Amino acid sequence: MATTNDLKNGLTLDIDGVLWNVVAFQHVKPGKGGAFVRTTLKNVLTGKVVDRTFNAGVKVEFATVDKREMTYLYRDGTDFVFMDSESYDQIPVGPEVVGTVADYMLENTVATVALHDGAALYVELPASVELTISHTDPGLQGDRSTGGTKPAELETGATIQVPLFVTTGEKVKVDTRDGRYLGRVTS
Repeated sequence: MATTNDLKNGLTLDIDGVLWNVVAFQHVKPGKGGAFVRTTLKNVLTGKVVDRTFNAGVKVEFATVDKREMTYLYRDGTDFVFMDSESYDQIPVGPEVVGTVADYMLENTVATVALHDGAALYVELPASVELTISHTDPGLQGDRSTGGTKPAELETGATIQVPLFVTTGEKVKVDTRDGRYLGRVTS
């Protein structure tokens, strides 16, 4: 247990049995009345963002979330199997926890897995990953100056929009947060 004075961005709170990450907080001391803390909280499981106000000094319960570097090994049925880089323990993580991160994850990809009481809460990849284009239609000669895009299938099976000059077999950098094309990778 701690108080609202101990809040920091990135901390995880346990409010009524639900885990919330502190996205932003602000201590407010109005000229009249008691001080309070205005927070923006994100639900760890659903991703829902809410604003919540606490009186200053109110006790809040911090949740212990263990973020570990893990390597994605393989799929076992619907589950994704990750291996802890330090203890070499393997844990299965359900597709509902992995979510859209699976679109940018190849075998042996290093990811951060957040655990609470032994259960995986979410999986985070680095901000960008390098993947190979497995198929895209060729761009037409006259289309290059328009700055248009075309769909391209990645080696993971996900489809992203790329510029017309990108060809099949090229390695590209992809933003894992929104699936945006960031550029070609030169060897």
